[in-house]
Amino acid sequence: MSDAFRLAVINSHPIQYFAPLYAYLSRDAELEITALYCSNFSLRNGLDPGFKQAVTWDVDLLSGYSSVFLGEKAKQRVPSGFWSLVCPEIWREIRRGGYDAVWLHGYNYAAFVLALIAAKSKGIPVFMRSETHLGLKRSGWKRWLRDTALSIAYRYFDGFFAIGTANRSYYRALGVPDKKIFDVPYTVDNDRFIAAATLTQEQRTETRKKYGLPLDSPVVLYASKFMRRKHPDDVVRAMASLRDKGLSAVLFLVGNGEMGYELQELVSSLDLHNVIFGGFVNQSELPKVYAASDIFVLPAEDEPWGLIVNEVMCAGIPVVVSEEVGCVPDLVKDNVNGCHMKAGDVASLSTVLEKLVTDSALRRDMGEASLAIIRNWSYEQCRLGISAALHHSGRGR
Repeated sequence: MSDAFRLAVINSHPIQYFAPLYAYLSRDAELEITALYCSNFSLRNGLDPGFKQAVTWDVDLLSGYSSVFLGEKAKQRVPSGFWSLVCPEIWREIRRGGYDAVWLHGYNYAAFVLALIAAKSKGIPVFMRSETHLGLKRSGWKRWLRDTALSIAYRYFDGFFAIGTANRSYYRALGVPDKKIFDVPYTVDNDRFIAAATLTQEQRTETRKKYGLPLDSPVVLYASKFMRRKHPDDVVRAMASLRDKGLSAVLFLVGNGEMGYELQELVSSLDLHNVIFGGFVNQSELPKVYAASDIFVLPAEDEPWGLIVNEVMCAGIPVVVSEEVGCVPDLVKDNVNGCHMKAGDVASLSTVLEKLVTDSALRRDMGEASLAIIRNWSYEQCRLGISAALHHSGRGR
């Protein structure tokens, strides 16, 4: 029998951002990760509500770590509201699975609450990792109700995995002592993204030609869901402002969603000829898209983190991000590897884009800074934080 510490991670379904982390952690001889999945939604071409289309990720979501799908109903369950995932099977799995600790990712589903109760009834330590921070917009009474309930529930947790500075501040605000908070940063598979985004000049040219991008103008990339709170329409309006100033640049809109038709109508009404729609691009192709671009923009509001920023920084390009995006305090240094802007403020966005579009040397320097910063925000920091949490709980080996 292995002497490795057995850590059960509770997830709604296999997620492209998390699966590679579990595989990385499982390489540690002292740590055995088992993901308990309530649904196989992401493996069966399910309808993604954000993209408004069926999506099957083209990267392996199950290799390198152990996983358990909870019951036959995992083949039918679709994550949506709190009661969409109940999963009574989780009770038996946690109590009889021989796990040394349980890691909950959030509290969005009934199954996660059941997992907490099952673990505590068995005396198993429980750790929380969530995306919440104080800057997220909630109505007064909803915030008070949620925070009051969580401040009580958090007393039953043995530790908290902070994904970044804003998330750590949230735990502190709810009364969690520093000794119970451990840095487990929100990360992507840096090695894969950096390697896949390292293109020769010929490969970069081929990628631009593939999507109809010009070879002689800066490309501004928006690659995310076409959702209202992410403000892709503001990027279109900012590009109109640049055109009116006689500046040459192209906007590359990658993704899909509820605003798809509206964005096309906006481009037409503004008579813009410097906007290219790339459609949905899957995981294996995205690094090439990043590397073929010159500037990345995410003008979102009410954004818990923004893992797309991590991915793009692996390609070594500057990032323009609104101050409301959760990753900003940790990853986006204003005028170092990118620029901050105010969400919903087209003039603010236009100003920073003008600065970057007109200065190729600045783009180069900021891109190099992006790559340097993201190299130190990696899976290894996650492993160290989890190891520290397990030792603090008295369960680490």
